[in-house]
Formats: sequence, C-alpha cells, structure tokens
Amino acid sequence: MPDGRSAAAACVTVLTVHSITRVAAEHVGQVVIAASHGGVYAGFCAAEGGVRAVIFNDAGVGRERAGVGSLDYLEGLGIAAAAADSRSCRIGDADDMRECGIVSFVNATAAALGCVPGQRVPDCADRMRGARLSTTAVPARAESRYVAQTAPGAPLVIVMDSVSLVQPSDAGAVVVTASHGGLLGGDPASALKVDALAAVYCDAGFGKDRAGVTRLPALEARGIAAATVSSDSARIGDGQSVYEDGVLSCVNDKAASLGIAVGDTVQELIRKTLGGARR
Repeated sequence: MPDGRSAAAACVTVLTVHSITRVAAEHVGQVVIAASHGGVYAGFCAAEGGVRAVIFNDAGVGRERAGVGSLDYLEGLGIAAAAADSRSCRIGDADDMRECGIVSFVNATAAALGCVPGQRVPDCADRMRGARLSTTAVPARAESRYVAQTAPGAPLVIVMDSVSLVQPSDAGAVVVTASHGGLLGGDPASALKVDALAAVYCDAGFGKDRAGVTRLPALEARGIAAATVSSDSARIGDGQSVYEDGVLSCVNDKAASLGIAVGDTVQELIRKTLGGARR
C-alpha cells in the first residue's frame, strides 16, 4: 500500500511553460518546468502562481548568483526548486529544457526529494511530484516597474523587472527590462508586446545556441534598437540593477546605427538612443 505522499504524488502532473509569468489555474499544485531565468522575480511568480515545485533555467548564474536566486527565495517558502544549466538547454524553450536540460542547482527542499545536480530535468521533475504543497503566505513584492527618466517632449525611459510588465502605453519608450533576451518558444512575436524606441534585456550568459540574445534579431526586423547586458554585470530579474550597472554584451544592427556598441553602459545606450530620436 503506498504511503500518503506517494498516493498524492500519483495525482500530480508535470507541466511546461516557456515563461513562469504565464502560469495559470491549471498549474496550481503541479510541478512546473519553466524556461524562465531563475531570478528572484521568477520565484515570486512561481510562488504566487501556487505551483508545487518548479525548475528554471540557471541563466548562466551571473552576478551575485542572480540566475538561481529564486532557489533560496523559494526555500524560505518551503517550495522545492531547481535550475537547469543554460548550456544544456535553450532559455525560453520549455520543450528543449524538458528534452535536453541537465540540473545544475537544487534547493534543500528539492534535495530532500532526491533531486541532485547532474540529473536530467524530467527525472528531477518526477521526484518533485512528491513535494508537499506549501501553505506559507507569499510576501508582497515592491513595485517592479518605474519611470526612470522623463523630460518634456522626450521619450520615457521605463525600467522593469520583467518584460511581462510592459504596457500598451510603453510604445515609443526606451524599455529597460531584466528579463532574459530569449524568444519564448522561438516565437518572434514574444520579443516585445509593443513597438518601443529601444529595448534592453539580460543575455542570460548566452547559453545553448545563443538563445539568450534571440530577441535582438526579431526586434531588428521591426526596426527597434535592442541590446542585452552581460549577466555578469547586472542581476537578472532586477531592473534597477540592469539600469544602473548593466554593460552591453550584444546589440542589433538598429542599435549599432545609433552608435551603440558592446561595452557601452545602459546609461550610454539611453543617451545615444534619445539623441538619435531628437535628430
């Protein structure tokens, strides 16, 4: 006769999402393989979405281990969490993560279930089916987007922790986001929901097939200047860090035409973009 936990696990499903910001009612109480970075903001989305356990992409780990910051955050809420090596699977592509991902980090709650680095993502997820569903309240999170710069007649500069926070009114603005620069499921339409003047992302360590910068050519096709910052220069999932500390690691041709180059700071990108808009 199976014990209570084994019987409960038999009713738990493993689901995939290209972005943890897309969790919905069907993900509540289930194990989720999410091809998002593993930053704290992603962990907040997982916890708020009521998942039982989650596996992220480690996004190259990056500055202050921000790419796996959600693991400690979720440990504090009693939620099992792991991250897959960005070199083993494409960030933003949950199907590739499920098929090819290799676990690089686990939190203590996941380790207690038998999850270990080096495990295949599906095997880790299967073990997570035995996790208890957390009943700990999810702490409220501070504002995750703000207007950083404004001047009469000039485009706004809007900073956000996640590109999912883009609003229709952001069209024509400079959007600085701490999301990874990878397309979701390879879909060019996922690059950005509005036609911004320029957009900044984090490169997530580039990763497998340079997936961490695939939004840039998609935005080039729409005439939008776009760049990524090095994940070693700024904390992924933290818009303020990208805005204040980010150093560019990749730019598209539209950005290059404005004089924006690898090695520039985000502040320099903003200055050059706004200068180009005034010409």
